[in-house]
Amino acid sequence: MTTQSEYELENALIAQLVGMEYEQVRIENDSDMRSNFKRQLEIHNKNIRLTASEFERVLNHLNTGTVFERAKLLRDKFVLKRDDGNETVWLSFLNCEDWCMNEFQVTHQITMEGNRKNRYDVTLLINGLPLVQIELKKRGCFSMCSYLLSATA
Repeated sequence: MTTQSEYELENALIAQLVGMEYEQVRIENDSDMRSNFKRQLEIHNKNIRLTASEFERVLNHLNTGTVFERAKLLRDKFVLKRDDGNETVWLSFLNCEDWCMNEFQVTHQITMEGNRKNRYDVTLLINGLPLVQIELKKRGCFSMCSYLLSATA
C-alpha cells in the first residue's frame, strides 16, 4: 500500500468538495475569517449592508453561552436595531428549511491565534461560519505500521 501525504490528501478532499459545489476560498487568519463571514452574512440576508458596529453586535451575540446555546443561536434569527435607530432587521445565519440555499465554502491552512497558535488543515464554512474543522493524517500510515509489526513478529 502506498502512503499519501497530508498535502495530497488535503488537496484531494478540497477537489472533491469543489466538485460538490463548495466554493474554495482563501482564508489565512482571523481577519480574513471575519471579512468573509460579514460578506456571506450580508449575501445570505438579501444583500443587507452592515456597518462595522452592527457587525460587532452580531459577533457579540454569537459569542455568548455554551456550545449548545450557540448552536441554537445559529438556528434562530437575530433582531438587529440598525445604527440609524429607525430600522430593525431580522438576520438569519442558517437556512435550516431549505439547506441548499446556504452558501458552502471550503478553505485550508487557516492560522488562528488565541491562547496558542493553531493551524487547521481543512475548514468547511456555511454562510461564512466555520462549522467543521478537519484534521487530516497521511493515508496508509496505519496500514504500513501494522504490516511492519506483523512482519517482525
